[in-house]
Parts: sequence; C-alpha cells; structure tokens
Amino acid sequence: MIKFARARPQTWVCRQCLGQVPRRRSFFWGTPASSTTASTSAAEASTYNNGSGSASAAAAAASSALRSPIDHAASINHDDATLREIFDSPTAWNAFKASSQAVDGKKVGLFRNAYLTNPTGFLKFTHASLNKAQRIVEKVARASTLNEYRAIVRDLDRLSDLLCRVIDLCDFVRTTPPDQYTQQAANEAWATTYQYMNQLNTTTVLNDQLGVAMANPDVVSSWSEEERTVAEMLKLDFTKSAVNLPQASRDRFVDLSQKISEVGTHFVDTMAPAEAWVSLPSTACRGLDPVIASRFTRGKTLRLPSVSSEGALALRTIRDEDSRKRIYYASRTASNSSVRLLEQMLGLRSELAQLAGFDSYAHMALRDRMMAKNPESVNQFLLALSRSNAPLVEREVQDLVAAKRRAQNAAETPTLNPWDRDFYMNALRQAAGAPLDQIDEAGQRLVPKKRDGPLSHYFSLGTVMQGLSRLFQRLYGIRFVPRETPEGETWHPDVRRLDVVSDTDGHVAVLYCDLFYRDDKSPNPAHFTVRCSREIAPEEIEEAAATSAETGLSPEAAANDGMATSKDRTTGAVKQLPTIALVCDFARSNSSGGVASIFGASKSKPALLTYHEVETLFHEMGHAIHSVLARTSLQTVAGTRCATDLAELPSTLMEQFVADPQVLALFARHYETDAPVDYEQVAEGLRRARRFEGLDDENQIVLAMLDQAYHGTTLVGNNSTEIFHSLQRAVMAGGGPVDPNGTCWQGFFGHLFGYGSTYYSYLFDRVLAERVWRVVFNGGQEGAALKRENGEHLRESLLRHGGGRDPWRCVSDALRDSRLAAGDEAAMAIVGSWGTSHWQ
Repeated sequence: MIKFARARPQTWVCRQCLGQVPRRRSFFWGTPASSTTASTSAAEASTYNNGSGSASAAAAAASSALRSPIDHAASINHDDATLREIFDSPTAWNAFKASSQAVDGKKVGLFRNAYLTNPTGFLKFTHASLNKAQRIVEKVARASTLNEYRAIVRDLDRLSDLLCRVIDLCDFVRTTPPDQYTQQAANEAWATTYQYMNQLNTTTVLNDQLGVAMANPDVVSSWSEEERTVAEMLKLDFTKSAVNLPQASRDRFVDLSQKISEVGTHFVDTMAPAEAWVSLPSTACRGLDPVIASRFTRGKTLRLPSVSSEGALALRTIRDEDSRKRIYYASRTASNSSVRLLEQMLGLRSELAQLAGFDSYAHMALRDRMMAKNPESVNQFLLALSRSNAPLVEREVQDLVAAKRRAQNAAETPTLNPWDRDFYMNALRQAAGAPLDQIDEAGQRLVPKKRDGPLSHYFSLGTVMQGLSRLFQRLYGIRFVPRETPEGETWHPDVRRLDVVSDTDGHVAVLYCDLFYRDDKSPNPAHFTVRCSREIAPEEIEEAAATSAETGLSPEAAANDGMATSKDRTTGAVKQLPTIALVCDFARSNSSGGVASIFGASKSKPALLTYHEVETLFHEMGHAIHSVLARTSLQTVAGTRCATDLAELPSTLMEQFVADPQVLALFARHYETDAPVDYEQVAEGLRRARRFEGLDDENQIVLAMLDQAYHGTTLVGNNSTEIFHSLQRAVMAGGGPVDPNGTCWQGFFGHLFGYGSTYYSYLFDRVLAERVWRVVFNGGQEGAALKRENGEHLRESLLRHGGGRDPWRCVSDALRDSRLAAGDEAAMAIVGSWGTSHWQ
C-alpha cells in the first residue's frame, strides 16, 4: 500500500521557528498529520554610508522610478534605496504599489497563479492538478521499456510536485487567510487532494514499479546523483508506510497512524498543570513587578496561574525562597490526564514501529532523511556534547551558588535548589548589564557611554531588509528587488513582493514579505515554500501549450500555472522558481516624528525592531535563502527539503551574521540621525543574554535525551515520570539542580508530538552552524563574514544541493573535514565534541 502523506509541517521546528517553518514534503509518508568578490560602486557605497540616501537628492529620480515597473537590471543603488523606503514609509509603499494595474485589464491570481483570481478558482486549480497527476500514475503503472523505467523518478517527482502545488499553497492560505471565503475554498481544495491521496493508498503499483526500476542496473546507471537520491527516499517512504505488509496489517497501520494523530493533537491541545493556580501570602512576594502583583492580589493573597509568563517572572524575581518553591512545584507538575495522553501516544508509536518492522519508533523516524540515521548515533552526539558542555555548566553553577551565599550572607556553601536557579541567574544577568556597576582596571566605576536612544532605534525594518540584501549581494551575488503587486496577487495590502535577482542567473526566486502585526495572523514567525524550485520538462511545456490560449499565458508560464519561471542561461532549461512567503508579527510604530521619505517628510516612525526580532528575521531569511540557492532539478529535494537535522543549519548560521560588527555596519543606523550603532551596546546585551548558556544547553540536552528514551526500545507504558527523573539525575550529576520527586514536567513536553525522536536537531544544527561560522567565515575576523569567496564556498559545497546530495558529504566539504564524510557514529561524536557557541 502507498501511504500518501497528509501535508504537514516539517517534523523539526526550532525554537526560533515556533510555528510552521521550512516545510519539507514528501508525498509518501507513513504517518499522516510538510566567483569573484563583488566590487562596490561609488554610488552604492554612498548609499551604504548614508542609510537610504539624501531625500532631496533622490526624490526626483526615485519618485518616478518607484512608480514604474521594476527592471531587474536596474542599479543596485536604486533597488537598495527603494527597499528601505517601501518597508519604512507607508507613504512610499502606497505610492509604489499604486502604479500596479491589472494585467490586460484582468485581475491577477493569488501568487500570480492563473486559477486563483477568486475563491472558486481553488477547486479548478485542484481538479486541473489532479487530472495531470492521474495521467502520471497511469503512465508509471504501464511502464515496461527501459526508457520508461529511466523516467520513473522524474515522473514520481512531478507527481509529488503536482500534489504539493495544491497542498503547500492551501496550507499557507489556511494559516494566513485573506478572507473566510478564500480560506473555506482552500480547505475544500486541500480535502479534495487528500481524498485523492487516500485513493492512491489502495494500490501498490507505484512502489512495485519503482522497485523494478531500482533493480535494473541499466536504469540506475542512467540516473543522476539527484535522481538516485530521490529514488532511495521514495522507496524508504514506501517501506515506512508498511506497503509490503498483508492487508490486515496495513489496515492496522493506517488505524494506528490516525490514532497517533488524534491522541497527539489532544495531548498538545489539553496540556494542563495538576493545579491551575498557586496561592501565596502577598507579603511573601516582595520583588515581583508591582503591576503583576496588583493584578493577581485579592486581599492578602496573591494567586498566580501555575504555568504562565507571570509565574515564570515570579520565579525570577520573588525573594522569598519558600514562595518560589511552591511556584516551582506547581509549574513543573502536569495533570494526570496530560501524562496519560503522552504515554498513550508513545505506546501507539511503539506499536506502529514494530508493525512496520523497526526496533523502535526512534529507529523508524531516524531512518528517513536524517543525518543521524539511528538512535545510537544520536546518543553518541548528545553524550559528546554533554561532556563538552560540562566544564561550563560547573562554572555557572559555582557562580549561582556564590550568588546565593552572598545574598544569604552564609558562612557555609548553601544548596542550590531548582527554584533558586532562575532567581540567581536573573540577578547575575541584571548585575552584568548595569553600566554603573562596571569597574575599570583601576577599580573605578565607568561612566556610562551616552547613547542615541534604545537599540531598536538602529533597527528600522527597512534598514534591516537593506542589510539582508547587502549581505547576500556580497556573499552570493544576489539582491532583493522590490516589485509592484497588481490587485489579487497578494493576500493583504501590507504584503511586499521582492524578486530575488542574481548577478549571473537573473531572476531566481519570488519572496512575499508579510511582516506586520494583524489580529488574524499567527504570532509565530514562519517561512513557507509555496512552490519549490524544479525543472520543467519540454513535454510539460508542450502539454501546457494546448491550453495556454485559454489563459492568455505563454506555454512556459502555463506549465507553472502562471507563477514565476526562468530559463537557464547555459542550458536553456525552464525552471519554476521557488516562491516563498515570509511571515512575521512586527508591531508598526505610529508615533510622531520619523525618517525622511523621498515622497516628503514622514509623519510616523518606521517599524523599529528589537535585537531579538532582527535575529528572528535573519533566521527566517536563512531558510528562504536556502530555498533560493538550492537550484535542484527535482522538487522532492528542493531547498529546505533536505535532511531534517540539516534544515536549521542555514537559518541558525544567520544568527551568527547578525551578531557580527562588520555585518551590522552594513545597515544598523539610527532611523533619524543616521548615526551608526555602537557595537558595544549590542555586545553588552548578548553577553547578558548568553550569561548562562551552558545551563540552558544542559537542559536542552536532557530534553533531547528524553525524546530518545521515550521513543527508544523501551516501551514506556506508565513510567514516563521515572524515566525523566532518572535521566535528569544521570545527565545533570554535578551540574544544575534536578526536579524533585512529586513533579512530572514531561506532561508539558508538547514538542514530543511534532518532533518525535528528532528534538536533538536544534542542538545539532547549532553546533554545525557554530563550526561553519568558525571554519568557513573565520568567526567574522578580518572581514571574513563579507567575503564573496566564503559565501561561494558555502553555496557550492552545501546550499546549492538542497536534499539532492548526501548531507554528510555536504557538511564534510563545507568544513573541509574528511572525518565526517562517513556520517557514522564516530562522525556524530566528533560533531558533539565541538560544543555549542559560548559567548565570551
């Protein structure tokens, strides 16, 4: 039986990407639920040195240019200035998009998809796509000649692409709806496609035909490395879907998969503490923010919600240790119902894996598109990482114990309890960040440096987007070119379209930026690949030519439903361009005063971002740039559809760039005075934020090990609490304080549903990103973060391959470290030994 997946978010979701970020889809899945250094011209350098340039000097030229269609050959200087304007000035953006007219008098479709000019177009789009898909299924089923079997991987990849065209776009619309009618239409389109997938589940023909092709040496030898990789991926997907089992077992497999989805969703949706509130004498809560205290105090009693931001704040600030202890117990003890649902989900997963012939669910999950390959490799990585992290943890614990001793004026060394940890960490972070407490070498207080406003004043959204474009221009020779959006192309007037343009390849991607807060948006930052990069075969263009007269599109455009395409300048091959949506939730500023606009003085500030928001935007753009630079022929391995535990490397690496002083110098300037940011102000905040990175990492290591233990060979049954406490005590012996008996925090570990056996990936990619930063970009020393040859090396060794090449080979080549090429347990242990970044 073929198990076509219900489209779903990628298994791994990092802490930055709390919602639905880079989505990796295979349409087969077992569990239903996704070179030279560029020179800088004098004009460009002038713009870089002066923010968006002089308003008076730019007004005449830019005013008319902004109102005319963007020429991808326009000057970098023009694109750079326009980029800042359209994100910083609503007036500039409204004038820019006002020039957009309906194409040939017709409303264009959403994302320029010719079908999607109105809600009814979703079902037309779906039926057209599924008709093409069915023809491919029939073609594969009747394959018998050598050439037909040679084409089978590309046929299956196109089948996947046709289904993902509908599913990925509908998933996005369902998450970020333009209106209720469009959302309803997208839901119906999604359901229709899913029903078709279920119909395909009744036959084994695709798996059988793929097996015949892979068994023929004459077929396999004709495939490219990318095609061989995709063939192996799809064959493994069939195996994980229990396709070779008897009918009764396959029915049980489907039933278990559905139950896991239902129980897991219920677990996440209903997680709750054993006690919803904790009541304390108000006199015992000194140190808590008075606003919070007054909100939750009635008479002489403070009543806090057990699991809440207010409770977390209380643990950091309330001075009374007994009060913190009570809050800690309440916040770390899940309800019996939550724990039972977790254990039920784990038991079902264990049964599913055994039914499919795997030793455990961890073996099953890690077998597919994971660098780790098996639980033993994951454990080698985590043990090595724990050993690497241990000395830092020991020093940090000593600092906390010393802080408690000073606070209590104790003669003997006190015990550091788990409810002490956040309180003394917060106290030491605050002390480290107080300028008046800084002491020079002579023992004198340093006078705080006068600064031109908060750090956010140097990070207007427009300047940050400028910075990203400037950085990518230097590293990869690509830049962002603002593009007008005719009516119907976007789902909201706030959405800005950027075309990604390469110095050598021309137009390479489309990026839609929906970055401002709205009530109907998810607050989680997200990167969506609405359509993947893929080479369009000549026969597809011929097929589209027969219907292009109806749409008024060229055959090349019709083959991609009207969405963006390009022609390879070397081979002439037509490619569908990656189409990406970047969604954030940044607050706009409506305060008076602001940046000068080429359309006149602005009456409001631009959106000003915190450093964390800048880091978030860089992170999400790292996902986008991975999709842009991976110019694969097959969509199954396009961009972020790579090994799950590699997908966060490009985005996590971008967090290193945003902390680099030379990168910040590209764009971080005061929105009014144009003064450059004082890097020491940034460094000070980073030092404070990362003050206890060792303890934070130790906690993540414990959770990653717990994920492995729960999904390993041991059937959990009803002992999840015992496993958690035993693991904590073993890993944190000599380190941070452990949870006391009577608590059962694992009932709050909702990531176990979505991440199942892959929670280690966040730590794994952090280590790899740190190593790439140190090895490829020399830790930012001597301008290495901005050198084109370094960017080209990373692109050629890793980014351009997406998932079409062995990820260990990509990492080995990127780091120039042949020890990693085997990708075995020894390689995992080597990565773990490097440790994570520790801010010094």
